[in-house]
Amino acid sequence: MRVTICGARGSTPASGPGHVRYGGHTSCVALAHDGERPSLVLDAGTGIRGVTALLGGHPFAGAIVLGHLHWDHTQGLPFFAAADRPDARTDLYMPAQGDAEAILGQVMSPPHFPITPAELRGAWRFSGLEPGAEHDIEGFTVLALEIPHKGGRTFGFRVSDATASMAYLSDHCPTALGPGPDGLGEYHEAALALARDCDLLVHDAQYLDEELEGRASFGHAAAGYAVRLAGRAHAAQVLLYHHDPPRTDDEIDAVVASYAGGPVPVVGAAEGMVIDLPSAPAP
Repeated sequence: MRVTICGARGSTPASGPGHVRYGGHTSCVALAHDGERPSLVLDAGTGIRGVTALLGGHPFAGAIVLGHLHWDHTQGLPFFAAADRPDARTDLYMPAQGDAEAILGQVMSPPHFPITPAELRGAWRFSGLEPGAEHDIEGFTVLALEIPHKGGRTFGFRVSDATASMAYLSDHCPTALGPGPDGLGEYHEAALALARDCDLLVHDAQYLDEELEGRASFGHAAAGYAVRLAGRAHAAQVLLYHHDPPRTDDEIDAVVASYAGGPVPVVGAAEGMVIDLPSAPAP
């Protein structure tokens, strides 16, 4: 399984000289079977624009799975050029909550945006995804489980193929379930089930541990929680993800360095990073 980080920023895009190495685009991860073009995309933040280049001029033929419907996970959809063309085929899945196309239209339609989902070119299908069961999506086994995050139904995912597995909890507020044993939130069963023994855990790390008390109500996790969850779940490695928009490259370097030598390898998710599971990330 090839994992490409196309956007690693949370909440809003960020730009400037301090945001070059880790990138400023919002949440998007592209998955490909070994030796193939990407066919499964997790989230559609502004980073999804980068998936087009990975396809080498070919139309997209695959699926997009949204963890939830906040702007930073949907704004890139109409700018995904490889999917917005007559010869493309896209199956879009989101947490089930009524008519999927109509729900998506609430964030993508006039007067907020000039077109509706129905006006995207190519063959699009919009579906609600139910949690708790494994789904076969583009040859990947996808397990969706509901996780706490403020402002709408939110899923975390475990994606597997014949050789590897990854867990993706892009937006996660474990303190919503209580302080947990170390004050960073509960290590609840859904999070543990998604991350257990996975080759790669991609996890919300928007806040520093010391920032959490004042900002947990915004709906995100601290880096320390992501690292401790990886340890408890025996994940092989953890990618700190959904970086706070003001957090600079040097500051993210410092966060990652603070966990050096721990029981689980810790890496900061960076735009353009490629991970060929079960091997280690390469910048």
